Amino acid sequence: MSIEVKNVSKVYGEQKALDAISFSIKKGEIVGFLGPNGAGKSTLMKILTGYVKASEGEAFVNTFNVNSHKIEAQKCIGYLPEHNPLYLEMYVKEYLLFNASIHKVTKSKVDEIILKVGLTPEAHKKINQLSKGYRQRVGIAAALLHNPEVLILDEPTTGLDPNQLVEIRNLIKEVGKDKTVLFSTHIMQEVEAICDRVVLINKGKLIADKSLSELKKNEEQVIEVEFDFKVEKQFITAISHLKLANNIHDTLWVLTFDTQKDMRSVVFDFAHDNGLKILSLNTKNKNLESLFRELTF
Repeated sequence: MSIEVKNVSKVYGEQKALDAISFSIKKGEIVGFLGPNGAGKSTLMKILTGYVKASEGEAFVNTFNVNSHKIEAQKCIGYLPEHNPLYLEMYVKEYLLFNASIHKVTKSKVDEIILKVGLTPEAHKKINQLSKGYRQRVGIAAALLHNPEVLILDEPTTGLDPNQLVEIRNLIKEVGKDKTVLFSTHIMQEVEAICDRVVLINKGKLIADKSLSELKKNEEQVIEVEFDFKVEKQFITAISHLKLANNIHDTLWVLTFDTQKDMRSVVFDFAHDNGLKILSLNTKNKNLESLFRELTF
């Protein structure tokens, strides 16, 4: 396993930030690390990178214990913290060459990384002249310089505009092809676009550890429909794939289907076959975002 977390707990005074967390990640996986603010995500990432020690339990990166073999573990990790620490007065290439000297990486590797993360047009600018999207690229470039096997990214897309989100998303997917990526975010669309698996924590405890496909199997489609006449429940329940039918009042129904297929046409056919007119129809699909809210409420 590239990352292995065994019963890790972290206590600050009387507050338990992490409570016996366990999970593992294989090489080549991009895992979304989710949880509300204060759930303990950043704390666990700091434990994995050796910046913070766990109160209990063990964590391993490429089989190296992050406490007893801290340096060896850190050599395997590329880390982008939530607040990307950059020397703003330095030029982009100057900053990356400075980082390369620490990792004992050649100048040619710096040029290669600049090209890989799409920084070529900005390489001779000062970092304080860059947009947030390009600053994030600089942070990712610095994390990738020493060709780490494990990439840990803490909120890498926060504050980016839609175009920047797509660019950073594609970059993470590209570098994740041959690395292990632990990716923390609050943006559910990013998880669905990038990740293979989701690890969800809340109040310091592990709530879910499932593949994205498993989570999507639990998605439900919800349709709110109003007919022009009252309909008996026995007729409504005849609609295919219907899991639940709630008559909110009179002619208004909320229908829950256990399928990802668009059921609006089926509801329209039902109305037509029964001589009904549809006065209003709205879809309220139960997606990853709503599952997140349910699990962390």
